[in-house]
Amino acid sequence: MKKRAQLVCQHLENVSRKALEDYHEIIRNYALQRYGVYALYGKGKLQYVGLAKNLRNRLARHLTDKHKESWDQFSIYFTIGDHHLQELEALILRIMKPKGNLQKGAFSRSEDIRPRFRRDIKKFVLKGVEDLFPIKRKTPDEGESGFDEEPKPILAKYRFYSRKLRANLKGKEIWARIRQDGSIRFAGKTYNSPSAAGTAVFRGRACNGWTFWKYERAPGDWILLDTLRK
Repeated sequence: MKKRAQLVCQHLENVSRKALEDYHEIIRNYALQRYGVYALYGKGKLQYVGLAKNLRNRLARHLTDKHKESWDQFSIYFTIGDHHLQELEALILRIMKPKGNLQKGAFSRSEDIRPRFRRDIKKFVLKGVEDLFPIKRKTPDEGESGFDEEPKPILAKYRFYSRKLRANLKGKEIWARIRQDGSIRFAGKTYNSPSAAGTAVFRGRACNGWTFWKYERAPGDWILLDTLRK
């Protein structure tokens, strides 16, 4: 069974300020050259959240700096490295909104999907109206052919954050692009389905494009196209 990546390796929660004052050296030794996030509490309420690439002296400063009167308890969370430390702090700031933090907290690449949510609500409402008042379609006898001359691209009905597709073939990254109409552009040619584009990669050998290609669902989050159908 695959192990999940670990972020927090040790923690010290809800400790009295007096413990830091009286046993400062012990806590300094715990925090020597350690990465982590810490929180300051006043009367049970979160007052301030901070991160540090070296926690050894950071807490001690808060005994005398501008936050000195606002807290009576603290917690420390030691992390493995600092890869996600800044975004972890930003996440806490945006959720908890501590009084002592002036900054809101910013994510490095996260997409704000509020505008998309507004657009999708409008489309949902409009579709509901169309379902209540359906438009009569012309029959072949009324001048329509009754069928499309060419099948529509399969991906036309889906929305994408990024229009790039990528795959891995024998350790080599393969890239393609989803066009506005949902067709896929690869190696100078256009294909109406992921499988057709995948077959082109394999030079005619059958390929299930849904389990071959990945798309970027959100910044840095690449998943198989097959999840769209599920």
